[in-house]
Amino acid sequence: MCYSQAISGDNMRSKLACLAIFFLATFAAAQQPAAPAAHHGHAVRPAQSPDKIWSDLMDGNKRFIAGKLKSRAVVSVRESLTKSQHPNATVLSCSDSRVPPELVFDQTLGDLFVVRAAGNIAAPLGLASMEYAFDHLGSTVLVVLGHTKCGAVTAAASGEKMPTPNLQAMVDQIGPAVEKVKGSATGDALIEAAIKENVHQSAMDVLAHSEVLRHAKEQGKLTVIEAEYQLDTGEVVRLDKAAQ
Repeated sequence: MCYSQAISGDNMRSKLACLAIFFLATFAAAQQPAAPAAHHGHAVRPAQSPDKIWSDLMDGNKRFIAGKLKSRAVVSVRESLTKSQHPNATVLSCSDSRVPPELVFDQTLGDLFVVRAAGNIAAPLGLASMEYAFDHLGSTVLVVLGHTKCGAVTAAASGEKMPTPNLQAMVDQIGPAVEKVKGSATGDALIEAAIKENVHQSAMDVLAHSEVLRHAKEQGKLTVIEAEYQLDTGEVVRLDKAAQ
């Protein structure tokens, strides 16, 4: 209104005063700091501590062991996830059909970002998936989950040449874990020791070959948990030193 009056009015003093107010307001608005731009990838969600996330997974595992899975309104959950996802945890697990992480931890749609490969090994595409889960979805816990009687580790422990280059590449990646425990056990005990060592090796491989995840762990933004699923009982047992 003031600017309009200044244009049409006859009083020069009023005109100058109104114009001064107009330009001062414009200048003040220009000096306001711009709102910080949101990271194009990071999901916004309530922060949970790594201990709370792991505790929730363990509660789910207890329900799975007891055969008392939580009842969920899957349709409404599915509909709520159409625009975005905010998984708290990423799971690197073996592809074994007996070890589906979502069931093992009694989780539902949107809870876990799962990367699976025989022998729970970390190859480039799996690493890229885990980086995506951390950097774009805000997943702050990575669980490396092996399991008893793992066929991939058993194949690596056999020392036999594999029938295809891809299978050979798999056992070659597991091989160092087998070599590390070879002098300490034989037979089934050797395989079990190698399975545990391979979980640790996979966790170390993730950090060695992903600068994103390594820096996140060093900065305390990512927690890596090593665990083993027991085929006979359904129990998930934590292996890493943080559990002691």
